[in-house]
Amino acid sequence: MKNRVFDVVIVGGGISGCALTYILSKYSDVKSIAVLEKYGSLAPLNSNARSNSQTLHCGDIETNYTLEKAVIVKRQANMLVRYADQVEKNDFIYKFPKMILAVGEDECERLEERHHKFAEAFPYMELWDEKRIAEVEPSVALVDGKPRPEKILASGCTDEYSAVNYGNLSKSFINSARKSNKEINVSLGTQVEKIQRFDDHYELTTPQGTFLAHFVVVSAGAHSLLLANQLGHGLDMSILPMAGSFYYVPKMLNGKVYTMQNDKLPFAALHGDPDLVELEKTRLGPTALVLPKLERYTGGTYWDFWKSLKLDFKVLKVFWDLMKDSTIRNYIFRNFAFEIPWLRRKLFAKDAQKIIPGLKAEDLEYASGIGGLRPQVIDKTTMQLKLGEASIVPENENLIFNMTPSPGATTCLGNAYRDAQIVAERLGINLDKEQLVNDLLDGEDLLFFK
Repeated sequence: MKNRVFDVVIVGGGISGCALTYILSKYSDVKSIAVLEKYGSLAPLNSNARSNSQTLHCGDIETNYTLEKAVIVKRQANMLVRYADQVEKNDFIYKFPKMILAVGEDECERLEERHHKFAEAFPYMELWDEKRIAEVEPSVALVDGKPRPEKILASGCTDEYSAVNYGNLSKSFINSARKSNKEINVSLGTQVEKIQRFDDHYELTTPQGTFLAHFVVVSAGAHSLLLANQLGHGLDMSILPMAGSFYYVPKMLNGKVYTMQNDKLPFAALHGDPDLVELEKTRLGPTALVLPKLERYTGGTYWDFWKSLKLDFKVLKVFWDLMKDSTIRNYIFRNFAFEIPWLRRKLFAKDAQKIIPGLKAEDLEYASGIGGLRPQVIDKTTMQLKLGEASIVPENENLIFNMTPSPGATTCLGNAYRDAQIVAERLGINLDKEQLVNDLLDGEDLLFFK
């Protein structure tokens, strides 16, 4: 590839990189795009169906979202639904029942208040009593055929898209991009080792050769920060890698059952999901564990972790602030215990019984090799842990670096639209916003991306 200059080179063949490839190929005047993925297939890591919860996060059952955030995420999630309507082969998006489950008087009171507050934005959500819950999810409401002892309430629906195989969706984006009249070059097994800046282009060094680009977008998870650091960007950021593990049980749930978020915990609450890969099993999780590496099951990346952590007083201050809170501290220690083979099933069963009260420890199977790793960003300037998506967009440079933990997969087309606008503006090319908005946003633009 030496001396071949692409308009855009995208580093990372996961859901984010593939979504941007599709948006640029269909809606912009970009002539050539190269996608560089260091492993031998698209979506090999966190976008793989075995590495995430396979959830289309719409803001309706995620109680850690504010109403404002939920509305934004819903609009971006709906872009995936609109995309699915336009492709010939849809093997990536599915409808299952879904609900937020409240257990106990306090949670039920909070859920009812939330349901009414969110009702206008999510009119399809219904408030379900224990009888209706039993009709939709018998294993949630009943124990040995009898009502569970605690008061339960749910906010749910039965006819909305709720699950996505993001690995299949990534491949669909590339297949759709290739139907355009643009040059789409996907290079698998191609690891970017270095990015260098020149007057009128960038050079990306790989073992397979050097790629030249007018614009570079890095969507490589935690490794995005290391590549940004090479060029002097993101030096005030640090990475805290959070791994999630799961457990399988025989198929006990018909759909997705989410639980009420503890406001003091900055991590996902336990949920149960039908598995899109293991069709006869229900998946429960995730746990939350800090791991000193940037990739979960690939081996290595320990040194990359230490380089991205940039351990100093500021980072230690963030850790100290987290650990001095007893709720967070106990949660972290308990999740470490979930990784102890002879103890984890018994401990996890107690938590999972909130969703399936009749569950027994012997029903659980540790889902070996299942679960991904999310790069949570530490802002060393404010000395805070920043949850959610993070990007670095240097001024006056043709560079974007994305680190996209959940709901980054759900919002991949929204994020791609945002990045495509930056690419088009800085390269001086046209982006057909009107067509994109009509195709994917029901004719109404995302105001916060204008």
